[in-house]
Amino acid sequence: MTDKLRIVPLGGLGEVGKNMMSIEYGRNIIVVDAGIMFPESDMLGIDYIIPDWGYLRDKKDLVRAIVITHGHEDHIGALSHFLEDFDVPVYATRLTQGLIEVKLKRRRPPEPPTLHTYASGDVINIGPFTIEPYHVCHSIPDGVGLGITTPAGLIVHSGDFKFDHTPVDGWSTDYAKLAEFSGRGVLALLSDSTNSGTPGNTPSEAMLDAAFHQVMREAPGRVIVATFASLISRIQQVVDVAAEHGRKIAIAGRSMADNTKMARKLGYLDIPEGVLVTLDEIKKLPARETVIMATGTQGEPTAVLSRLAVGRHRSLRIREGDTVVFSSHTIPGNEELIHRVVNRLFQRGADVYYDPLSPVHVSGHASQEEQKLLINILRPRCFIPIHGELRHLKQHGKIARQLGIPDENVAIVENGYPLTFDDGQLEIGERVPGGYVFVDGALVGEIGPAVMRERDELGQNGFMTAIVPYKRQTGRPAGQPRIITRGFIFAPESEALLSRAQDIVRSAASVKPGTAPGEVEEKVEQALAGFLRRETRRKPVVTSVVVEA
Repeated sequence: MTDKLRIVPLGGLGEVGKNMMSIEYGRNIIVVDAGIMFPESDMLGIDYIIPDWGYLRDKKDLVRAIVITHGHEDHIGALSHFLEDFDVPVYATRLTQGLIEVKLKRRRPPEPPTLHTYASGDVINIGPFTIEPYHVCHSIPDGVGLGITTPAGLIVHSGDFKFDHTPVDGWSTDYAKLAEFSGRGVLALLSDSTNSGTPGNTPSEAMLDAAFHQVMREAPGRVIVATFASLISRIQQVVDVAAEHGRKIAIAGRSMADNTKMARKLGYLDIPEGVLVTLDEIKKLPARETVIMATGTQGEPTAVLSRLAVGRHRSLRIREGDTVVFSSHTIPGNEELIHRVVNRLFQRGADVYYDPLSPVHVSGHASQEEQKLLINILRPRCFIPIHGELRHLKQHGKIARQLGIPDENVAIVENGYPLTFDDGQLEIGERVPGGYVFVDGALVGEIGPAVMRERDELGQNGFMTAIVPYKRQTGRPAGQPRIITRGFIFAPESEALLSRAQDIVRSAASVKPGTAPGEVEEKVEQALAGFLRRETRRKPVVTSVVVEA
């Protein structure tokens, strides 16, 4: 039987984040990216989400390497978890490797991984795959797309990209390499769909300079600029503008501080001597001479901005005259959290700038006209929209069809659907696991939908627990039941209800002598839940503990 090319998306298709792609030929697999996704508002207590790579677990011996396109969290955030399961080499550009090293210091895999540094224009041979990374413009330096030559044909993985003709680092997309790929013939294009619903072209990063100049010129006090910890290009822009206005800059947030230190060390961040100071030093300077870079633009409860909004940061406080700038896009699902932080910042006396009300952020992703341009340059036989919710993938598929790619050659799939190329023909297979793996503190994958439902019920209605001393010989309570409740009623003001609840519990725990405690617990829970439903029209989580006397 002839080997076939098989592509299996494990993350990033049907959602924004946790990007991961498996590319397989014969007994050889390479993986592209391993990112995280921020939890949605109903995922209570979850720190972040990583891809489900269960499909690869029984193929460990076939996985040859993981190739990283750039250093954003939604592309490298799950790498340390992946390397706990797979002892494979990691290929990344110089800056991306530096950011990976920062992450691996915090969560070390059992065996130190082999890190290979590559640069745009290199040729990497891994098994039957010849990988040619080419530079793309994005909101972080050293990002790449990938040309991957396989025995079945050439596929192009766009990575996250935009066509920025005035990039802040002066490094344009490698159009010549794209044209060369086109000349060879492209079997399939896997293309970033994030902004497929946005007409026109994505503005250049350079346009932000004017907005930052205006903010720092007009701000009466401190300027606090919030962005993603790995948005190195944005940090450079803020540093440049702050220096022109005579402002010192401090970094708040461990991840941003670590990334900044690494980017400076590798030469990707140029911060003039004396401009960067510590948080302790910046508190001693006049407010109009300071800028603070912070994390937390998605409303994450433990990030700097959220702690500032509720007055719980260890060393900083929001005060009258502060100007806060949200320089990032809103990840779908985080709107409520972000609006809450913005409102609390206003309450504390800050002036807040945020997109789309102020031009303080531009996307790092291609809009419709740039997506069309990439398709027209490459003229692929098959088209697979990646990186986006289903609505983004659908719209990107429409764009490809408008440009003449036949409907049967456009594959709009979500995570887990294998795509097989057989003699140039594209086939969609049966779905494999490709869902969510929740990370909650040190727990990875141990929190599932059942726990999520329980947390939701507790958050909606609270709980009530009855502790019943019980004597099996008599089948009667051996004393007064104790009622504990949280998030349901305020106990001191509901003594009558609690007293009646105790009576219900005592009655339900009066059973036939010799009845096992487990059966008594079930009777008590049913009786107590029914009583509360009748009396309050609410359904708290009801549990009982029967203790034999």
